[in-house]
Amino acid sequence: MPRLPKLTVLSLLFAALHAACFGLFFTPFRWWLPLLLVASYALRMFGVTAGYHRYFSHRTYRLGRVNQFLLAFLAQTSGQKGVLWWASHHRNHHRDSDGESDIHSPITQGFWYSHVGWVLSGAHDEHDPANIQDLSRFPEIRFLDAHHWICPWLFGIFSFEIGRWTGVGGFTGLLWIFVAPTVLLYHGTFTINSLAHVWGSRRFDTPDGSRNNWVLALLTLGEGWHNNHHAYQSSCRQGLRWWEVDATYYALRILGWLRMVRDIRVFPSGMGRPRTDP
Repeated sequence: MPRLPKLTVLSLLFAALHAACFGLFFTPFRWWLPLLLVASYALRMFGVTAGYHRYFSHRTYRLGRVNQFLLAFLAQTSGQKGVLWWASHHRNHHRDSDGESDIHSPITQGFWYSHVGWVLSGAHDEHDPANIQDLSRFPEIRFLDAHHWICPWLFGIFSFEIGRWTGVGGFTGLLWIFVAPTVLLYHGTFTINSLAHVWGSRRFDTPDGSRNNWVLALLTLGEGWHNNHHAYQSSCRQGLRWWEVDATYYALRILGWLRMVRDIRVFPSGMGRPRTDP
């Protein structure tokens, strides 16, 4: 039977954010507000995909310490806890994907628990520090992880001030730029845990249920090529064919040309051993 989360402070906050989205229908509308919503979603989804996932969890490219800090901060504005917590749990996921110890597998835990219940339950608030010793050696990253709530709060204040500055009101800015995009970010990210293991096609015969799904790939800037990712976890590029749109990888390549990231690990067209981009 599907497991249901306990009633926790986090689950109440999660519900409150969803309820607050109805406030969008009672705020002054301007044509540029949906554009800011999309921009907020896309920028912070990049923080999740390029930051939490491809950098901190899989180390598929390299950053200097300043850019590493900034990317961690951006990722944590999504409200998905700290980078050490996120990376540790994700590395556990790959060790036993869709096995009994995989805490967000839709195959063993059910859809609801794999999608959001495991986060809200309070049962997985801690993480194994042995998983992330390569990351925890940085004191600034430990600080961000321990105080992960600072990042979404600051982004919320920024959104409020943007609303005031543009004349639509602080709460309008808060709802359009922070609250609604954050809710969309939650479900966009969580679909990779849940739907991307039951809905889509399988190019590679991996031992888990990971699948490729172009709809999820568009919504998550390339994360929907999930079967590709499980087959080649150390590859920064997850859309392995030219038609598999992977916006996160394209953005990282641009940042690589600007010398902001380096040593991007990709796979050649033959999908053999990994190589490193110059």
